[in-house]
Amino acid sequence: MSLTPNTPGSVRSPAAVNADIRALWTRAGGTLSLAEQERYHQLLVEWATAIQTEITAAAA
Repeated sequence: MSLTPNTPGSVRSPAAVNADIRALWTRAGGTLSLAEQERYHQLLVEWATAIQTEITAAAA
């Protein structure tokens, strides 16, 4: 999982972000610490952005 922020304007694929989300939950063993919860929230926002980017690109 990449811990460095993405460069502005770059968007990873939803699959790549989902892989990071799954890895986070696996490492956490099903219970997230406060820091992991924050990272999970960041990943969810990134995933939603990636999904929206794919939808927008498909509609173009």
